[in-house]
Amino acid sequence: MNTQQLSDIRREYSTRSLDEADVDHDPFAQFGRWMEDALSAELPEPTAMTLATVDGEGRPSSRVVLLKGFDSAGFVFYTNYLSRKGQEIENSPYVALSFFWPELERQVLISGRAGKVMPDESDEYFASRPFESRIGAWASAQSTVIGDRAELEAKVSDLRARYADGNVPRPPHWGGYRVVPGRFEFWQGRPSRLHDRICYTLREDGWAIVRLSP
Repeated sequence: MNTQQLSDIRREYSTRSLDEADVDHDPFAQFGRWMEDALSAELPEPTAMTLATVDGEGRPSSRVVLLKGFDSAGFVFYTNYLSRKGQEIENSPYVALSFFWPELERQVLISGRAGKVMPDESDEYFASRPFESRIGAWASAQSTVIGDRAELEAKVSDLRARYADGNVPRPPHWGGYRVVPGRFEFWQGRPSRLHDRICYTLREDGWAIVRLSP
């Protein structure tokens, strides 16, 4: 496919609208509404979100992670603390999250500060994971170079034997982060690229709600 063919791709967004008079005054509640819609629609990965971080020189990187919980305290995901994203969060805790639900013609953009959750919260979630996922957390030195797939599979085999009783403790390098938002944007696709964008910004007196130009 050449670039001309890519530029010819068009999709008209027309199924819904979004107005500042209709959104909840609380962005977490508004997110909850949209997440319920995504879950009810049985989308393939409704909790998938792109996490953007920056390195020590301000160069960004992004990857898709899974949301594992949210409330008024923030948005939680789990990962290897020594991974690239973990090291970048350690260097600069300000991150961005984005959710894209094309079937609903919606996006949610969130920016805020990430910090580690309490160890007992990570322990509880880790214990709930399938056995193979817990083994994988020990086997993978995430983001580091390995010789080949066989090297990884050998580690997995050794760990299966070591924890054959199923009692796999949480690795000290693995756990959760909570992103505490300072800004939300709710995007609803509209015809002719004149999309609806409602932005919440945290101020001393609460959340300010404005409409942004598409």
